[in-house]
Amino acid sequence: MALPAGVAATVDGQTVRIKGPKGELSRVLPEGITAKAGGGKVELDRAADERRFRSLHGLSRTLVSNMVEGVTRGYSKDLELQGVGFKAAVQGQKLVLTLGFASPVEYAVPAGVKVSAEGGTAITVSGSDKELVGTVSARIRSFYPAEPYKGKGLRYKGEYVRRKVGKTVA
Repeated sequence: MALPAGVAATVDGQTVRIKGPKGELSRVLPEGITAKAGGGKVELDRAADERRFRSLHGLSRTLVSNMVEGVTRGYSKDLELQGVGFKAAVQGQKLVLTLGFASPVEYAVPAGVKVSAEGGTAITVSGSDKELVGTVSARIRSFYPAEPYKGKGLRYKGEYVRRKVGKTVA
């Protein structure tokens, strides 16, 4: 795959390092997959034409492609907070969520990820590592997933929560 301008790739054994304007990422390739960097591109080869190596070849190619995109454009996920009294605030490297529990939920944001809260109800998770951005977003959402009866909780922006009808009292 061709590398865009401003992106450099180095290969050291099974480790591929991609460096760009938004940071540096590295990943260890699985056994049987080799990489070569040079001439403004990265090439991946597989040891044999067996099904296992073909699968790992496609996976490794996609992971390297995601690394290149991450150091050039970056990734972000948006979350929405819905519910009366629910709010989010960022204090240094901590995200503080008020979700109706006895005490606020505090989440220490890992290095390499930036979290911002706009208006108290919108949370944006951004970074150069696609896997880490998705993991942090899922962890934040897991504190109070949107429930189907009132729709309260954390959800991804644009996520549809199927509503249920509650009990009726005669």
